[in-house]
Amino acid sequence: MTESGGLWAAADLVTPMAIRVAATLRLADHIAAGLRTAEGLAPVVGAEPDALGRLMEHLATARVLDRDGADGYRLTGLGAQLRDDDPGGLRAWLDLDGAIGHADLCFVELLHTVRTGEPAFPRRYGVAYWDDLAADAGRAASFDALMGGRLLADAPAVAAAYPWGGLGHVVDVGGGDGSLLIAILRAHRGLRGTVLDLAGPVARAEQAIATAGLTGRASARAGSFFDELPAGAGGYLLSGILHDWDDEHAGRILRRCAEAGGRVLVCDHVGAADTEGDLRMLCYVRGRERNLGQLSELAATAGLRPAGVVPAGSRSLVEFRPSHG
Repeated sequence: MTESGGLWAAADLVTPMAIRVAATLRLADHIAAGLRTAEGLAPVVGAEPDALGRLMEHLATARVLDRDGADGYRLTGLGAQLRDDDPGGLRAWLDLDGAIGHADLCFVELLHTVRTGEPAFPRRYGVAYWDDLAADAGRAASFDALMGGRLLADAPAVAAAYPWGGLGHVVDVGGGDGSLLIAILRAHRGLRGTVLDLAGPVARAEQAIATAGLTGRASARAGSFFDELPAGAGGYLLSGILHDWDDEHAGRILRRCAEAGGRVLVCDHVGAADTEGDLRMLCYVRGRERNLGQLSELAATAGLRPAGVVPAGSRSLVEFRPSHG
């Protein structure tokens, strides 16, 4: 298909899947540790030697690996990014056993989604995305780790971007394992906080809060952001939550925050269009990425108006207050 050039390369499924299989088998870590042949790697990674060798040969063609002798391979600069300790952290995102790698396989049903508007994930797996996570402890832990890790780089900026201490008490709605709330509490000594999420994430948040030595100032509470939220806090934080839902459900989440009182702080990517992320949200859960105008229109349906926008690392922090206030 060389006559098709770049278009074929852009549409190719073989190389992306080969790279994801390499990530799942942790080939880069084992090669870096000195295992250079398919025969040596196969029993360690649980693969059939001939099939693994053919995979590695294609990875060499794709410049992920280089030939090292007659039957050995070494990592290229590109392949080194698949090491588990690489600063970019890509391996865990590509791992087919992890939350995102597993979910990305639903893109084979993209045609169904475009034709019907229905999410691809249930078409592929027979169960909704969130139900799948709830039923698999490994993927749920992977999801928390990936989402928490993605926040780590931005957490100091989020903590510094807003006078959180003046809120007195902040509820991190759908706060997962508590990573962001912990960073905010560490930066604002007088602040108290609560993580509200489902039972699985709450258990992990409780452990993280205890490990951080913040049990006197923070707590975790099991609940749904579609139900009544604990009232009386100074602020309700929604970090990376609203894009997981269509307008109807996202509006309901915002209304629950508005009903609880206090300010509503939305931390998300609301600048330049993220078309890749938007398709992921569509295929996983029929959610959507929103720009500031779209987010403000949605908030208005919950009786909220924007009161300010500040940069927070790669994200933006948007403050909403009651429209009548």
